[in-house]
Amino acid sequence: MFKDNEHQPEGFQLSLKDALDHLKYNAEGLVPAIAQQHDTGEVLMMAWMNRDAIEETLATGRVCYFSRSRGKLWRKGESSGQMQMLKALRIDCDADTLLVSVDQTGPACHTGRRDCFYWKADTDSVTIDKSPIIDPKELYKK
Repeated sequence: MFKDNEHQPEGFQLSLKDALDHLKYNAEGLVPAIAQQHDTGEVLMMAWMNRDAIEETLATGRVCYFSRSRGKLWRKGESSGQMQMLKALRIDCDADTLLVSVDQTGPACHTGRRDCFYWKADTDSVTIDKSPIIDPKELYKK
């Protein structure tokens, strides 16, 4: 469906149901979702969404993912308070990856860092190049 319509003019629309029906979900019914800060372009994290997570995110404006480790929907910030509010959700040209433009409150990473991409690789090594902005013990205290 997406490939069949890639030459349509700007403004061409598909129904949300048809679009979600034709996403290329993996064997577990998931599609990768890259979260990006809407105003700076900073890539914050990568997570997974299933159809329910996508529909909930679009309906509520609060980003919801599917947690593979928990085996259930996970509303970003439900335990840390560091929420993501939806600005836009985009589907790539192959219909196999989502780009979620968000307004992130505080750190996006469970380590207390702003983003999850704090390991920087070069030809000889991989180095942590970002410090936590919040101690994870404080972030997740109950």
